[in-house]
Amino acid sequence: MTEAFDSSAFLAACSGRPGVYRMFDAQAKLLYVGKAKNLKKRLASYFRKTGQAPKTAALVAKIAQVETTITANETEALLLEQTLIKQWRPPYNILLRDDKSYPYVFLSAGEFPRLSIHRGAKKAPGRYFGPYPSAGAIRESLSLLQKAFFVRQCEDSYYRNRTRPCLQYQIKRCKAPCVNLVDADEYAEDVRHSVMFLEGRSNALAEELSRNMEKAAMNLDFERAAEIRDQIGILRRVQDQQSMEGGNGDVDIVAAVVSPGGACVHLISVRGGRVLGSKNFFPQVAIEESVSEVLQAFLEQYYLGASERDLPGELIVNAVHEDFPTLISAIAELRSVELTITHRVRGTRARWQQLALTNAEQAMGARLANRQHLSARFEALAEALELDESPQRLECFDISHSSGEATVASCVVFGPEGPLKSDYRRYNIEGVTAGDDYAAMHQALSRRFRKAAEGEGKLPDILLVDGGKGQLNMAREVLEELAVPELILLGVAKGVTRKPGLETLYLNDAAHEFTLPADSPALHLIQQVRDEAHRFAITGHRARRGKARRTSTLEEVPGIGPKRRRELLTHFGGLQELCRASLDEIAKAPGISKKLAESIYAALHSE
Repeated sequence: MTEAFDSSAFLAACSGRPGVYRMFDAQAKLLYVGKAKNLKKRLASYFRKTGQAPKTAALVAKIAQVETTITANETEALLLEQTLIKQWRPPYNILLRDDKSYPYVFLSAGEFPRLSIHRGAKKAPGRYFGPYPSAGAIRESLSLLQKAFFVRQCEDSYYRNRTRPCLQYQIKRCKAPCVNLVDADEYAEDVRHSVMFLEGRSNALAEELSRNMEKAAMNLDFERAAEIRDQIGILRRVQDQQSMEGGNGDVDIVAAVVSPGGACVHLISVRGGRVLGSKNFFPQVAIEESVSEVLQAFLEQYYLGASERDLPGELIVNAVHEDFPTLISAIAELRSVELTITHRVRGTRARWQQLALTNAEQAMGARLANRQHLSARFEALAEALELDESPQRLECFDISHSSGEATVASCVVFGPEGPLKSDYRRYNIEGVTAGDDYAAMHQALSRRFRKAAEGEGKLPDILLVDGGKGQLNMAREVLEELAVPELILLGVAKGVTRKPGLETLYLNDAAHEFTLPADSPALHLIQQVRDEAHRFAITGHRARRGKARRTSTLEEVPGIGPKRRRELLTHFGGLQELCRASLDEIAKAPGISKKLAESIYAALHSE
């Protein structure tokens, strides 16, 4: 009997970003493909205990594995979903007939033209924009364009016979040219704006709208300025780059990440310029191995190991290795295929590269949260420390501050089932000398274990302290002061090179010093818990520092001054639309470099 799918552990590590999810049964057969604006919320809806439709309940009962692919926005998710459905025809998806022609956006001729979807021969007078890979993408874009520019989309026969405005006018989706409620010049301007977008001149359009918004505001016409602001926001949403479509050639994109706990390689297959799917690989590696070394080993095994594999003409990777030329020569000799490996790419290929890296990071996080994986690490830790039984509760403390300002201590808790976030704690450190990490650690540990010494709360089996002999002795001192029952103390000091995998460990006191192999699951667990404590401390410190300084999110980003903040908000039509923008869209704003865009995106989406 197969083990039931662990939905809670999966959802705990699932991303809240847009993307596509694929559900498989115990035989690895694809059951269903879906898209989501928020993967975590959408997938959580499948695993509710009550209120499921019979078809959904039957699907959930068969699920043995769920894989996700993160995309930059909803439109990309839609395009990839449709590609995968057409390719694999999953049994639980509604399968439509395979369309024989690509759809176009059609703008009819006349004084008050109409926007619509068109297939087939282009006989009618007017303009055709396309072709587009998906009718669903066109409908979504037309719907948002209608909200922004009010160009009619009704049938001509319906338009000619109107005697009063229809519902589209009432809900502000049309200006009712059918009953002459808008003059031809104003309507022509809305059509011109729509054409600018459909021709791909959306940046110029956004700049023009921004100027119009400022002009309306200067003239105190705030109602008109608000309308244009909404148009800019809608335009930015429609303007999402189609990195799932629109490229060319046969390309494989391979991105690797290495973290305490292993490595993940994510491969995206592109054929004929269209993303067909992706897959995760988890090679067994030592922690000190670099991303380029992992990539080199993977590419050798993957592309030289199976002669029948469909080779692309180009590989896009996220790191370079000195042996790549040798690999290219070997493939050419063995497989008679000319292959190029590129690292620095632009445009659509750069978006593919970033997408592969994002998915590798997400898959690595999900693997680290897997309960079976974590349980094995706890057993390895017990073996490494020569314990009689596997620990059930591990706590780790860390300190974070900026030159002594807004010092925060963190306490994270892990069990064999994963992080116990309800038991996480932060301690705002007060009354100690700025930058005195020993005193800060003493205060945090005292506050944590004072109640435990009185019999309240749970005690950890192992207390992990991030630091060397000094932090370990401080922890020992606190436990002796409070007469806490004997705990296993484990200090983690970075090695001389401060590289992961070369840490020195101290068990209970400074005299018991030892190290673990770089590929040890026990060391992977220690590093995972320590990194989580560090992340939790930094998050709390930044929040406290930000509150103390009374700053906005953008003001915390280095390189963003008052002028750039104003230009950025004007460009996107407000902070809310800026938060919705993808990394590539932010990078296209005036005066914003790729590196600065990454800082802005990280600040807006930090926990």
